Amino acid sequence: MKNEVKKWINQDGITFLTNIGIKKGDCVVDFGSGHGHYTIPAAKIVSTEGKVYAIEKDKKTLMKLMKTADEEGLSNNIIPINPEQGNFTKINLDDEIVDYTLIYDILHYFKKSERKEIYREIHRILKNRGILSVYPKHNKNDWPLWNLADLDLEDITQEITETGFIFKGKDNLGLFHDEGYETGYILEFKKYQ
Repeated sequence: MKNEVKKWINQDGITFLTNIGIKKGDCVVDFGSGHGHYTIPAAKIVSTEGKVYAIEKDKKTLMKLMKTADEEGLSNNIIPINPEQGNFTKINLDDEIVDYTLIYDILHYFKKSERKEIYREIHRILKNRGILSVYPKHNKNDWPLWNLADLDLEDITQEITETGFIFKGKDNLGLFHDEGYETGYILEFKKYQ
């Protein structure tokens, strides 16, 4: 594991996730967890009283994440979820059990209709007053790619609020992307019933 990744998962990622509101005992979903750069520090914060669902469509990546979790002594409170092929927009969790959902650097892979399905699913699994935290990398103003290339932060915010979320705000924060540190906008939304 590279030094920057180690520093992030053992120190800076914990600080970042604590600062955005994740706490001991929470139930967290990391949607599109990748190698676990947010899953692992979240699991350290929630401790054995909480759990983190790592949703990742690539089985090999999910296996690597769980290997890291095991090495970090966290495999008991990280639950891997590998969605059925072609059904990545459905989340196989009960209603209203999640405190916090992270969607970081993944929205650009999905068409608008798929993103709306994802937001509705997250709304369903979040508890009342639960938080949806989004890092919409690759939007119009941040290395545009694929399905977010024509959208700015306001467009993305509107798209999410149309599915029932209340916009809490945005922060330009230091975070981890791919294999290094950078700065990006985090959008936060709250579920109210």
